[in-house]
Amino acid sequence: MQIRENRNCDCNMEVTNTECEQPVNTVDCDLRREMMCEIQGLEFAINELALYLDTHPEDQRALCLHRKYAKKVKDLKDKYQRVYGPLTINYPCNKWRWLEEPWPWERGNF
Repeated sequence: MQIRENRNCDCNMEVTNTECEQPVNTVDCDLRREMMCEIQGLEFAINELALYLDTHPEDQRALCLHRKYAKKVKDLKDKYQRVYGPLTINYPCNKWRWLEEPWPWERGNF
């Protein structure tokens, strides 16, 4: 996975439409989509494991998987947000980035 991380939160998202016409900074839409699918899959697994653990609190294998997936999704979300911008309003950043990126309907994804 080769992506440019933006650790200073000065993301210059230049995706102009759904066909991914990028000027200077290249945003790999396939990689972005792949990362989002992995995040969603991990979050689903975490929720399902949590429900299972509600009725099977002594299952050490399930507890271990829950912890493993929780750490993995946290790391993946951090990486995603450094590159593509915040997923939630809780993402720590030195400036307000919500207004820097196009709204979903401006990208044609709505």
